[in-house]
Amino acid sequence: MKLSKLLTATAITLIASISLTACKNHNASKGKTTDASIALVTNNTGVDDHSFNQSAWQGLQKYAKNHDLRKGPGGINYFESSSASDHIPNIEQAIKAKYKTIVGVGFELTDAIKSEAKKNPKTNFLMIDNVIPLKNVVSATFKSQDSSYEAGIAAAYTTKTNKVGFIGGVHGVIIDMFDAGFTQGVKDGAKALGKKITIYNNYVGNFSSVDKGMMIAKTMYAHGADVIFHAAATAGEGVFQEAKDINQKRTAEDKVWVIGVDSDQSNLGNYKDKNGKKSNFTLSSVMKGVNTVVTDVAEKTYKGKFPGGEHLVYGLKDNGTYVPKGNMSDKAYAAVQKAKKDILAKKIVVPTHPKK
Repeated sequence: MKLSKLLTATAITLIASISLTACKNHNASKGKTTDASIALVTNNTGVDDHSFNQSAWQGLQKYAKNHDLRKGPGGINYFESSSASDHIPNIEQAIKAKYKTIVGVGFELTDAIKSEAKKNPKTNFLMIDNVIPLKNVVSATFKSQDSSYEAGIAAAYTTKTNKVGFIGGVHGVIIDMFDAGFTQGVKDGAKALGKKITIYNNYVGNFSSVDKGMMIAKTMYAHGADVIFHAAATAGEGVFQEAKDINQKRTAEDKVWVIGVDSDQSNLGNYKDKNGKKSNFTLSSVMKGVNTVVTDVAEKTYKGKFPGGEHLVYGLKDNGTYVPKGNMSDKAYAAVQKAKKDILAKKIVVPTHPKK
């Protein structure tokens, strides 16, 4: 009896010891060494922009889940910028918190990343949407002109009024790709269909003014456009708001459309028409695999293979950019898929800058 009690007590002690060790190991994995830690510094539209920054954060969350990392020092985190003046302070804050890898989300952070990378050669940096030729910086860019071309094809095959629109955020190399690709896609789609399509084109002047995005969209829709593609980040939410206001007063068969950007923006197109019927007006979204890039680089870094000094280019071939079917008709989507094949076969070369 005493022996039984002794064995039981010993077993309990052993189990407790194992449990404590397991608990310590679990916590250790959650508090992984700083070599595994990585932080985002957003551009000026914040981490919940339904677009670029949000996609990057989703990629980082996937990485953290894969390795049981927490949000905070030793794990993952983000630092939000509201203006360019926040870029360097946010990067320095992340470095001070000992995050091993810093991600600059968007070309707006180019100067800040370049400056801080030179001053901190032992810190890894990921520059998204621009190229910085430094050994401790990996650069990632996207062939957004190709997926935007597909969006132009989709718009040409969808429009009933033969009038479509493009709304950009700020003129520059990156948004030029969206603009040029979409415009050429619409033109080639119109030619294939034997139609003449008018393309309205305007810019918000920033990536955050929702009211201005809404005002520009209102003008385009008033002039007869029934499909608008926006590449304006948070300002693009104004395009969705205007489309919703219009569509709530119409039947679902007579709706106007929006093509989203960077991430899947189909949820922004949910609404009820004038008859109370649930519908959706997001035709599709020009997807940019920011989440894929962040996860890929984070995983390589975790394995001790940070690709410093490399320039990674993502395109249609690896689904780094793509346009899902969404609410396209079968005919429109077939045309989009054909365009993809022709681009990959180099039968179509999509321009990266709009024609003046």
